This record gives sequence, structure tokens and C-alpha cells, in this order.
Amino acid sequence: MQYYPRYPAWKHAKTLHSSLSLSLHDTMDLQSNTIVITAECLCKAHTFTAEVPVAKLPLGGHVCHCNSCRHFIGALYVVEATWPQPRENVDTSGLQRYQFSANITYRFCGTCSTPMFWESVKYPSKLGVLSGSLKNIDVNLIKLTEHIYVDDTLDGGASVWLRKPNADGKEIPRYRGRSAEIPWDWPQVPRVTELEGTQEQGAIPIWCHCKGIQLLFRRGDYASWEREELPWFIDPRVNKPLASFDACDSCRLHFGTDIVNWTFVNLTDISQANGNAFPRTTGELKAAVDTGDSAIGTLAYYQSSGDVQRYFCKVCSASAFYACDERPEIVDLAIGLLEAPDGARAEGYLSWDFGNTPAWVNDTRGGWREGLAKRVQADAEEFRIARDYPKNWKRLQKEAKGGLS
Repeated sequence: MQYYPRYPAWKHAKTLHSSLSLSLHDTMDLQSNTIVITAECLCKAHTFTAEVPVAKLPLGGHVCHCNSCRHFIGALYVVEATWPQPRENVDTSGLQRYQFSANITYRFCGTCSTPMFWESVKYPSKLGVLSGSLKNIDVNLIKLTEHIYVDDTLDGGASVWLRKPNADGKEIPRYRGRSAEIPWDWPQVPRVTELEGTQEQGAIPIWCHCKGIQLLFRRGDYASWEREELPWFIDPRVNKPLASFDACDSCRLHFGTDIVNWTFVNLTDISQANGNAFPRTTGELKAAVDTGDSAIGTLAYYQSSGDVQRYFCKVCSASAFYACDERPEIVDLAIGLLEAPDGARAEGYLSWDFGNTPAWVNDTRGGWREGLAKRVQADAEEFRIARDYPKNWKRLQKEAKGGLS
């Protein structure tokens, strides 16, 4: 018997979306030829604005793929740009402070977890901003310049769908760290030979940067299940859970990243790092946070709508889970927190929906992210074809029904 709502029928339970896209005329001073850019958090407790000459746009942003950033944010990458005001002119004292390293401090909303800014000891007047917190205005706001610390991913991570991320259609360089450029055919041989290949059954660690969240994810064993009995998020060809692309505004702000990646798991497949039990339903998970149960570590949640909880680390801000009351046994799990042996994309464990239209892509319409989402989709499809991966079963289902991929 099928116990789970089919993807994406339940998605309406995500936070009700109000369009965050603003027209150029709403933000531009036509006489002085300047534009107002805005950084904000999901709960709207914190909003920062800066007036910028249009001639100084786009802001340059580098894409960091290091393990530390991935586990700090819960996404597969972080885009960091420079806020166009000196740090001393911006009051960030209302934001939570996290000491990421001896040199870097991040500032995030303590209520909803949106990571917004970073500060560097080396550059005391500079204030960095995370691109996901920026409003989706109708101007070329961010130009990605380079991928750094790609070597940490083992498999290229999200760089493979951010190969030509800008409107000019040009490839941007990838570096092992800050230097030593990596060619775009790296790695030449997939860590997982085929998407349909050997199915790993070992537990994958889940951890945030501060290690306040330390859990294990063990993929469910569906080998003996009939196809019609499988949960909606399990690929019937390989029994792997779906790995999705999500462009919704609420998820963007939750992570501080423009397009995020979720997988979907039964809570019974998650345990504490020592193997002890973890809450088995979303109700139990919420109660464990409310009562300060040690089993959930530093997890906190933000109630982004009446029946939705977005879980994050209250110390370092890492996004962890999306929970919805109508799916009491299932959560969305932030893929960036996984530490899979085959690489950041964990292809041995997950069934990626490469080349399909990102969920909630309409949230990007009317602003600079609209083009980014299209380019991400095109680059992901190009990667799928180059690797000779089959289309994901969800995409095939949609195409069979006449939907556009």
C-alpha cells in the first residue's frame, strides 16, 4: 500500500510564497542611475539595503565548495560577494555571530537561520554577503567569477551545473583550492561508474560545521518491495532516494544559497551518531527540540508556516531538515550535510534529477535568478549527457504526461 503523497503534490505545504522579484523601476533611481539592493532573512526580522551605481554592477561572487562551507550552510556550495558598504557603516549587531575560523565570522538570523554576512580579520573594512539573501531584482546583480576548493568535493560537487553560470555563456575556472586550476573534464572517471550501478548500503554521516548536529543516514532497504509499494521519493530502478533541485524563495533564504538540493528520507532511517534512536515522526522531532532532548543536539526550528518546520543548527546556522505536518514520517534532508565516501553529490546513495526543471522555478521569474535557474538546468543536462546517465524516473514520468522537462 502507498502511504506517501506523490512528489510534488505535497509541495503546496511549503511556505506560502509571495513574489520577491522586484521590477527595475521599483528599485532604480532613474535620475542618478543608481539601484537599491536588499539583503533580508526568511522571517524578515533583518533587512539591509544599499544604494549602488548601476555602473558598478554586477557584483563579483566566488563559489566556494569547501567541506567547511558545505557543512556550515547545508547546501553544496556558497556564493560570497562583497556588500557595497564598508563594514563600519552596517549595523549587524542584531544578527547571531558564529566564529567559522580564526579569520572568518558569519552573521545569521537566530530566528530563521538565514546566513547573511561574513566578516574577515584580514579585511576589517570589508563586509561579505551571501547571495541567497539578496532580493531577486530585475538587474544583472551577481556575476560568478570562479569555483574554489573544488578538490574537497571529490566528484566536482555543484560546480558541474554552474559551469557557465553567467549571461555571457562563458565557462568560469575551477580551482583545487585557491589556485591550481582543474580542467572541466575532472574527474575523468565517475566515482560511481553508473547511476544504475552498485548500491551502497553503509550509513552516511550527517554533520554541521560546529558538530552540534551529528547523525547517521542509512538508506532504507527496498529490495523486496513491489514497485507500487515504494515511497514516492524512491527511484524504482535502483531503490535510491531522489536528489532534487529547488529554487523556492523560502528554501533560498533558509540556506542563503540561490538553488538548493534536498533528498528525502524516512525518519526511521536516521539515527544518532552512536546508533541510538532518533525521533521517528515530525511530531516527535518537534517535541524533542521543544524539550531540549539531547538526542537532537543543537537542532532548532523555524515555523515558516502553520504546518511547516525548517530545522537548522542554532549555533552555526546550518540548514538540516524541512518537515511538513502532512508527511509525519518523512523529512527533506539537506544534501550538503552528508559526508559520503564517493563525493559531495553522494551519487552512490542518491538518484539525481539532472536536467529537469528545478522545483518552484517560478519564484525566480522577473529577476536575475531567472536566467541563473535556466543555466543551471542546461548545465546539469549537459553533464548528464556527457556522463551517459539515464534521465531520472521523475522526469520520465513528467514527460510521459506531457510536461516540459
